[in-house]
Amino acid sequence: MMTLSLAVRNLLRNRRRSLATLLAMAIGAASILLFGGFSTNVNYELHTRHVQKGGHLQIQHRDFYLYGSGNPTAYGIADYTKVLDAIQSDEALQKMILVATPTLQFGGIAGNYAASVSRTIIGHGFVAEDINRMRRWNDFDLRTKAPLSALEGAAKDAAVVGTGVARVLQLCDALQIARCPKPEKEAKSDGASLPDDVAQLSLQETPVASASGGASPRRIEVLVVNARGAPNVTSLEVIRAEDQGVKELDEVSMMMHLAQLQQLIYGKLPPSATSIMLQLRHSDQIPAALARLAPILANFSSRQPLAVLDFRALNPFYVQTMQMFDTIFGFVFVLIGGIVLFTVSNTMNTTVVERTVEIGTLRAIGLRRAGILRLFVTEGALLGLCGALLGVVLALMLSVIINQIGMPWLPPGNVELVPFTVNVWGENRMIIGTTFGLIGIAILSAWWPAYRAAHLDVVEALRHV
Repeated sequence: MMTLSLAVRNLLRNRRRSLATLLAMAIGAASILLFGGFSTNVNYELHTRHVQKGGHLQIQHRDFYLYGSGNPTAYGIADYTKVLDAIQSDEALQKMILVATPTLQFGGIAGNYAASVSRTIIGHGFVAEDINRMRRWNDFDLRTKAPLSALEGAAKDAAVVGTGVARVLQLCDALQIARCPKPEKEAKSDGASLPDDVAQLSLQETPVASASGGASPRRIEVLVVNARGAPNVTSLEVIRAEDQGVKELDEVSMMMHLAQLQQLIYGKLPPSATSIMLQLRHSDQIPAALARLAPILANFSSRQPLAVLDFRALNPFYVQTMQMFDTIFGFVFVLIGGIVLFTVSNTMNTTVVERTVEIGTLRAIGLRRAGILRLFVTEGALLGLCGALLGVVLALMLSVIINQIGMPWLPPGNVELVPFTVNVWGENRMIIGTTFGLIGIAILSAWWPAYRAAHLDVVEALRHV
């Protein structure tokens, strides 16, 4: 207690220098916490979007993740309804699982023959009601909500496409898509005109414009390969275009009703699903859910090998993005830690020089070297503690102000602007880690000046004026 009392008195004796050091540490701590809060918000946004789209876990054929994109139907889950029933009847999983729903992936060609255009697509068949329940998941209380799928309640031949697909198929006018560029009309050839009989045949093949003013129709034709390997074509009504957030995915994405897609691919054969998506109530339940799923899936693995993948394995972009933010956060912490180390060390070195006579007097009256060392290290620790706590308070105040402003920005993978948010309040691990980290840096920076002070020669110190 005497050491603590002396340390406080010595810090107060030179208030200006102590205050400057505290402010430097507080600004550093606040900067670390604000960037950490920003990184946490990006994590929550990406985490939520991926869980809303594909759930926490997906049950697939063991090789579907590696080879299924080339031939999805070859790696389907037979008797997927029995697997679903076994999962939904488990008492422990019932308490953890919010939504369990199948999905069927397919590849094909979509064409708008009214506009004489087509393109390859990668589509998914969903149970629309389950997908909308998944999109309502918001375990981190984000201020933005995911748009619900238009497939719920729509006709069985309805489809939702990516905005890139709609642009290529020239459905922008029919779907009223804003900022959708149209292709330039081809220049007329300078060659000889077509013979009358050929021109007449061409007119017969040209679709008649709609009576409502010539707007592009929403009807498209989709060609897929059925389970027997034969091509199959169906007509779908595009009811909405949704931006997928990633251009490569937006250019090929199509969603339709699961039952309609199964009828198209399997016909009268028993239908399959390429994945069973499981959305949990909370993300921290993933390890427990995996443990419960292992024996259930083992009962079905004798007929077909099954595997469970979490959303991090299915979305490597999410993992890479968060690793990048973690690296930047570590760099910022090291950079600010170096500034704190220099600031506290400079303060303590100056203090040692100014208090040389005091140090000699203390040593002369019997205070040991360990006592001198402890005194100066305590002063450094106090500076670190007060600066870190002041930084925490400053970061909390600034985060509240920033969150109230609600400045719009576009996070990675999002398609709509969201309010800029900094999550500091409630992030206890980040706050405690930053506080103790800066205190440790302050103690480390005070140790060398304290060591020098403790090993000053008593006689030389007393002669110093």
